[in-house]
Formats: sequence, C-alpha cells, structure tokens
Amino acid sequence: MAIAVNPVLEGLRERVALLPDLPGVYQYFDAAGVIIYVGKAKNLKKRVSSYFNRELEYTKTMVLVSKIRDIRHIVVESEDDALLLENNLIKEYQPRYNIRLKDDKTYPWLVVKNEAFPRVFSTRNLIRDGSSYYGPYTSVTVLRALQDIIKQLYKLRTCSLSLTRENIRRHKFKLCLEYHIGNCKAPCEAMIGEEEYAGYVDQIRGLLKGNVAGVISSLKAKMTDLADLYLFEEAQELKEKIAALERFQAKSTIVNPSIHDVDVFSIVEGRNVAYVNFLKVINGAIIQTYSVELKKRLEESLEEMLQFAIVEIRSKFDSTSPEILVPFKIEYALKNTRFTVPVIGDKKKLLDLSERNAKYFQLERLKQYEKQNPDAHLERILDTMQHDLHLSEKPVHIECFDNSNLQGTHPVASCVVFRNAKPSVRDYRHFNIKTVEGPNDFASMEEIVYRRYKRMLEEGSALPQLVVVDGGKGQLSAAMKSIEKLDLVGKLAIVGIAKRLEEIFYPGDPVPLYIDKNSVSLKVIQHIRDEAHRFGITFHRSKRSKSMVVSELDGISGLGPKTIELLMNKFKSINHLKKAQLSDIQDVIGKAKGLAVYSHFNSQPTAGE
Repeated sequence: MAIAVNPVLEGLRERVALLPDLPGVYQYFDAAGVIIYVGKAKNLKKRVSSYFNRELEYTKTMVLVSKIRDIRHIVVESEDDALLLENNLIKEYQPRYNIRLKDDKTYPWLVVKNEAFPRVFSTRNLIRDGSSYYGPYTSVTVLRALQDIIKQLYKLRTCSLSLTRENIRRHKFKLCLEYHIGNCKAPCEAMIGEEEYAGYVDQIRGLLKGNVAGVISSLKAKMTDLADLYLFEEAQELKEKIAALERFQAKSTIVNPSIHDVDVFSIVEGRNVAYVNFLKVINGAIIQTYSVELKKRLEESLEEMLQFAIVEIRSKFDSTSPEILVPFKIEYALKNTRFTVPVIGDKKKLLDLSERNAKYFQLERLKQYEKQNPDAHLERILDTMQHDLHLSEKPVHIECFDNSNLQGTHPVASCVVFRNAKPSVRDYRHFNIKTVEGPNDFASMEEIVYRRYKRMLEEGSALPQLVVVDGGKGQLSAAMKSIEKLDLVGKLAIVGIAKRLEEIFYPGDPVPLYIDKNSVSLKVIQHIRDEAHRFGITFHRSKRSKSMVVSELDGISGLGPKTIELLMNKFKSINHLKKAQLSDIQDVIGKAKGLAVYSHFNSQPTAGE
C-alpha cells in the first residue's frame, strides 16, 4: 500500500532546503497570508528544518505546522540582531502562535517623555505622542544602570504632575520626599529653571544615543574619589555601572538609536528580472521587511526599476519616512523625502544587509523556479554564457582543443565536446599529430582544428556554436588560420582561454575579456578546458606507455605485434611480465616464445624449469 504524500508539506520542505545557514528570523503564514508565527534562529536552515523533518512532540506545534502555507525569512548579522528583530516583528504583527513569546520577551525602551520638564523612564509600550524612544534593551542590567546613572547625575523628576508654567506660578504643588532625599531638583516649585532642566535632558539624549565615553570618564573620576575616601562600597557600585556602560557601548546593526525613521532599498539585477529588498527602520529597529521580484517589460535601467519599486512599496506599506537609503543616486524627488547613498557607518551597514537579503531572495527564487522547471537551469546557463561571451546564439554545442607532448615526443591532441553545458563523452576525439615535427604547439593546433572541421564539413555534421582553444593569443591565432582556410569565419565563434589569469581572448582583439570568477560562464569554460587537458594527457601517457613496451619487446627474436598484444592483455605491464613465472608466460604464447621472453628478463631459468 502506497504511503500518501502531503503535497503542501513536501512543498514547504523544498522551501526549507533553500534557506541559508545563517542567523535570522523566519515567519510562517497561513492560507489567508496572515503571519501566524515569528521565530529567531542561529542557523535558519537547521531551525526551520526541525519543524518539518522530525516527529513533533507537542500538539500545539503540530497544529502550527499543519496551518503553515508559506515561509519567509530575513538574514541578520548576529544572534542578538535576530533576537531584537524577532521582538519587533512580534510586536508589529502579533502572530497567533507567538502569544508566549510576546508576553515573555517584550523588551523595554527608555523614553524621554514629550512634556514640560520631561521624565525619563522605561516602558514596554510605544505611544505616538511625540516622545523619544531609545532601545529596545536586551539587557535589563544595562537598562537599570542607565536609569541609575541618570537618576544619580541629573536628578530629574519622576512624578506625573502637570508642570505647566501657570501651575508652577500659582504654587499648586508642594515639595515631596524625592526632593528632601536629594533625588529631584523640584521643578514643581521652580527650584530649577526650564533652560537648565532642558540642558540636562539634552545630555541624557546624547548618552542614550551612544555618547557614553564622557559619562564613563566622569564616573571613573568619581569612583577614584570615593576610593580615596575609603568609601569602597559606593566605589564598587560605580565600578559595576561603568562595566555595564562599557558593555552597552557595543553597537548593533538592528539597534542604533541615531537612525530614527528610515526606509532602506536595495536592488539586484538578473537577466530579465530585478529583485528588490525593503527594510523599514523606526527608532533604530527593523520593524518591516519585504522582498519582491520585478520582471522587465522593456530594457529598463536598474535606476528605473528601483524608482518603480520605491513608489509601489512605499504606497503598499503607507510609508512616509523622510529619508530613503539607496545603493546609487536617484535622479528624481519625493515630497518631504531625501535620498541618501551611504558609504560608511551604520547606514551603510543597513544598506549592505538589505542587499544581502535581496541576493538571498534572488537565489531562492531561481532555485525554486529551476526545481519546478528542470530545463530552466540549463536555459539560464546558456543565456548567461551567450550574454557574457557576446555570442550571436546560445552555445548548446561547444568544442575545446588542447595539445600534449613531452619534449616534442609523441605529440597528440584532444577535442572535447560539451552539449547543453555537460560533457558528451562519446563525441570526444584524439588526434595523432601527422604534419608537424618537433615541439610546435601552434602548428599542431592549426593542424587539428583544420582536420576536425574539414571532416565535419565533408560529413555534413552540425558545427558547434562555440570553439574554445586552450591557450592565449598565439594558440588562438593558429586555430584561426584553419578557420580562415575552411571559410568558417563568422560561422562559428572561437575564443582562447589563458590559464594564468583565466583571460578570454577573441580573434583580432589584443585586450582580453575578464569574466566574474563566480560566473557560470567561466565555470563551464574552465570545466571544458580542464576536461580537454585531462583527456589529452591520458591519451599521451597511454601512447608513451605502449611505445616503451613495444620498444622493449621488439628486441626479442620471434615476437610479432600479435604476440606482444597477447602478453600485454594478460600481464598489463612490463613490470608484471618481468615478475611472471615461465609456465604462466608459456601458457599465453607457447613454450618456445615463452622461454625466449622469460630468458630476456632473467639471465638463467631457475632449477626445474
């Protein structure tokens, strides 16, 4: 009885197999396209695979997996970034199956309240009232250290009184305990002016934006003073706060309080498509991510594609960010928005992160498409080669030539054939050089190219779309002489590949073409070149070996070619023949000839033989 296969589950497993082995955040969607779960991972592929490639222990997890219809992910720099991004996405979308994570892992922010004589306090709720939020903080120790330092150094108010000028003028409030114990400067009773208080708040904003060095220096001086006064417990408390602040100084790509409201766009170009990634950054944290594939209708430029994507995606997400980070200059303007092309710093890191996600999205889409359309992979390779090598047609049939000789002896050559970017071994051909004497690689190349295509023309065989010559300009020029003699110029493309720098040479062009080292075009050409070299060397070694065997056995009286062939078929090599017993040799070629061969390699037969 055949086991039923769940097509949905199998499709998801195929998606999971395409995930990168990198830290990041993954999102599960149900049939309605709603996010039902967000999770973090040190290794995306391993973590997400665990949901689909093993027996699940918990019923809730089984229910979750049964509802998954789509998986998306975003790659980040580190595990900390994944942690924070997971939290941001959970707060933004509140997925059904993230109730526990939402309750247990909502990280706090520090807020500078938008009010008269602003308070500074921690909160887990962001309210759009004009207040400034900094964080979120994954370390409660760091958060408390900052709060303690702010409280100790600036003595801000902690009450929620409405400290309007009129209320203060009318003395509506009385001094509280916080003032009497030295924790507040009592703005409620005008003990401190608005300007001085605002100066303190500005210093706190600088501290929360990462300007910690000045505070640390001040605290170290104060800690030294306390130690000189033998107040070691107080000094130890400051030491712990300093250590926490120093840990806090480490920056994150995801959390950077200096980046308030920014859209990030990157674009990666394919053959007939472009892949765009969008990151939404609010208060230094990524809260949205989106990748999309755009198909070219005409020969639109990369800038035109990106312009289209920016307008469409910002409309889709209702974004009004005043700044957009882009990889290159955009020659148009959006109202109340500026474009920035960052070259260094945290904004550049965000742009690089977006570009990496666009590339991973491109790779994932290509692999998905090629899995669904097996011929698409081949078409992509042939299209890329045609584009990279400037060919008039797809190189379905490629041939490569290579010479091989040892100090001019036994000169041979090989012709290797690739069809559909793969070796066609049955079409490989060996050549013995007939018209060239001595070590002349150029003349040898000219001979074999002429012989190969003269015969193909006589037989009416289809010519290759691309001919590759193993060598630089000299080898290519020699091959072109034969192409010209056969009147094949313009009827097939021919290039040479130089080994040292992997340069591609074209006939009559002294400037080589350099193809990207990771390009599939160069990989195919290197493969066929290496295969031609291997095939030629194998033939050359075989020919040398046979030549040495024949020359050694030729000196034995009474042995002809047939007898030598019988011996080689049986013993495989001269060394094995030398070690063979007389009786074994005689069994193959007879008593008289066997004794002659044995005596040739052994001065005297052993006793009894």
